[in-house]
Amino acid sequence: MSDSSPAHPAVAVLDVWCELQCADCRSALVDLRALRARYGDRLELRLRHFPLEKHKHAFAAAQAAEEAAEQGHAWQYVEAVLGRVEELNRKGEPFLVEVARELGLDAEEFDTALIDGRHILIVDADQAEGKAIGVTGTPTYVIDGERLDGGKSQEGLRERIEEIVDRLLAGQRA
Repeated sequence: MSDSSPAHPAVAVLDVWCELQCADCRSALVDLRALRARYGDRLELRLRHFPLEKHKHAFAAAQAAEEAAEQGHAWQYVEAVLGRVEELNRKGEPFLVEVARELGLDAEEFDTALIDGRHILIVDADQAEGKAIGVTGTPTYVIDGERLDGGKSQEGLRERIEEIVDRLLAGQRA
């Protein structure tokens, strides 16, 4: 077997359009965990924000997720918030800072980020891009130019994502 592998391992990119006050996004975590377990570093999950107007804390939660990303813990934070959507609904922004503190992140910096709005442009850009490509709800996945809507049902989506990832990774190794 010759070593003709590229210097960098093949990586597929899955954009995950998510909203942290969305129960369907919480359900999608099972599939996202399974995808991470199956592919590891060969699949890059990119968190994309699509806060829905019907959820009054979603925009702040998206900003908080960006602060978590800046502190190196995006998915850990996303999973922690999605796992407790009811608390976010009840407590609002103080809950976002509370979760940061529980995870050992710089909670003061979270509080400041929510006040000064330093991540608003990222959230706005994600939302605008999502609208431009036809995202109407969450979760929505985009991989290799294909949009897969998970807001109504996650049924069969992980299998379809796996088919695409397998094809992409096989093609990148060739």
